[in-house]
Amino acid sequence: MGLLQKMLKQRRDSLEVFQQQSRTDEGLTDFNAETLRNHIAVLASDSLLGRMPFTEGETRTIRYLEQEFTSLGLEPGNGTSYLQDVPMVNILATASPSMKVLGSRGSFNLKAYDDYVIWTDKTDSIITLQDAELVFAGFGVVAPEYQWNDYEGLDVKGKVVMVMVNDPGFWVGDTSLFKGAEMTYYGRWTYKFEEAARQGAKGCLIVHNTAAASYPFIVQQNGFNSPRLQLDNRGKDVKNCDVIGWINEQSANRLLLAAGMDSTMLTRANKRGFKAAPLNLALSTSMNVKATYNLSHNVLAKITGTKRPEEVIIYSAHWDHFGVAKPDETGDSIYNGALDNATGTAGLLELARVFKNLKVKPERTIIFLSVTAEEQGLWGSAYYSQNPVFPLTKTIANINMDGLNPYDSTKAAF
Repeated sequence: MGLLQKMLKQRRDSLEVFQQQSRTDEGLTDFNAETLRNHIAVLASDSLLGRMPFTEGETRTIRYLEQEFTSLGLEPGNGTSYLQDVPMVNILATASPSMKVLGSRGSFNLKAYDDYVIWTDKTDSIITLQDAELVFAGFGVVAPEYQWNDYEGLDVKGKVVMVMVNDPGFWVGDTSLFKGAEMTYYGRWTYKFEEAARQGAKGCLIVHNTAAASYPFIVQQNGFNSPRLQLDNRGKDVKNCDVIGWINEQSANRLLLAAGMDSTMLTRANKRGFKAAPLNLALSTSMNVKATYNLSHNVLAKITGTKRPEEVIIYSAHWDHFGVAKPDETGDSIYNGALDNATGTAGLLELARVFKNLKVKPERTIIFLSVTAEEQGLWGSAYYSQNPVFPLTKTIANINMDGLNPYDSTKAAF
């Protein structure tokens, strides 16, 4: 091949790469910061009342999402509807003002709200702990892939387990365990409760630590004796502890001292080979429960693929937040949730707008899914996973957005 032919071939190759890159980059310049800000302003406004499921805030939020998806020209994602009903139960557990702790050295009371916060996922009208044995179970983790089992050789059936938040190693800065400073699912509070229930425990108390939990104890206190959502599992074999909740670190140490131990137990629990132990303490308390069944909603829209419409890619973000609660020092009682997750929901709407305006339409079907009740336990996502509108076997990927960058442009490189 002569020099001229080589130059022409290189030019053709370069032009083809440029054209492919142009197609790949199509739409990237169409994202509009002002449109994104406008969506965030609406979703985080007082008029949406903190976007709490089962409230007027939900009604207004899903109406806004439906209107936006419709105005963008997106197809309904659930047959002829933009909504997926999510059957749920609203559980209001009113806890007794104290918890009695009985040990060989005598008894004392822990104070509800100040020392601990408890609730239940069960719907029995009265929940009672009567001299329930307390067991310290480390991090409450069973993770074969990390060769870690806090429940090994431990019988917790009918007992209350006290476990630590986050993953083993985090409390002492040991990054060699699990994923270091990055929390795995085993570190989440929802997992701790689920595993305790699988082990047959009657109750589960998570030891709070601000760094390990990533939020202060006041966050849990704000939910004390407040309604909590759970999926409507009537007729299903779902295991739940009778009593679940959080205990502050100071009170956990008080329990360890009453058991003849000390706070070094919390440190030792971070070491491989740690053995959980009964504390020889008995707990007594109760809760009155009122359950109300209703529907919340996931919101979904779609763009049908041009070549492989049966295959779907899901972009998701939860629309809910904490609603209206105790006023702060300024008298503001609305939890607006601008970052968590008005930003992610606004991003979902802006992404939908850009996808809809693409000249080259996506080959696979694109789903825009805004889920409910994330703050209450990932329930909207759980319900969709159990009741998918589109077959999971045909779902290629799910890309979730929870808290977009609020700092405008940055120089950070990842």
